[in-house]
Amino acid sequence: MKLNEISDVEGATHARKRVGRGIGSGSGKTGGRGVKGQKSRGGVAINGFEGGQMPIYRRLPKRGFTNIFTTDFNVVSLGRIQTAIDAGKLDAKVSIDALALKAAGVIRRLKDGVRVLADGELKAKINLDVAGASKSAVEKIEKAGGSIKVQPAKADKAAE
Repeated sequence: MKLNEISDVEGATHARKRVGRGIGSGSGKTGGRGVKGQKSRGGVAINGFEGGQMPIYRRLPKRGFTNIFTTDFNVVSLGRIQTAIDAGKLDAKVSIDALALKAAGVIRRLKDGVRVLADGELKAKINLDVAGASKSAVEKIEKAGGSIKVQPAKADKAAE
């Protein structure tokens, strides 16, 4: 066998279809696109166009707005904190803040602050340093012998 005798298997390669090269080629005139005008051209995007009918994005009402100054808190329950303490991921003796909760895997990422809710039971005496807490959460923490320091949330997002 010689190098010049090597070839692909019959039917493995196809010749490129040359469109728009005359009526006798079978794909002339419209070049396989089937239409004239805008749709026959390249780079055309007619998204949302409904043939002159009022498009759906204009038929539906627009309501409300998104407040760019809103604060997005990590919500943590007391039961979740107690579970982390029981598992040895959090140390009840030191002050627990957002960074400690993130390191323990209680919250996934830091947002504008941590807000503590009273869901679940708290047995450990803890010192919390958070952005907010419900009244019943504060009562449960103080009943367990702990303390809570509520700090204001981060400054508004627009200033960042």
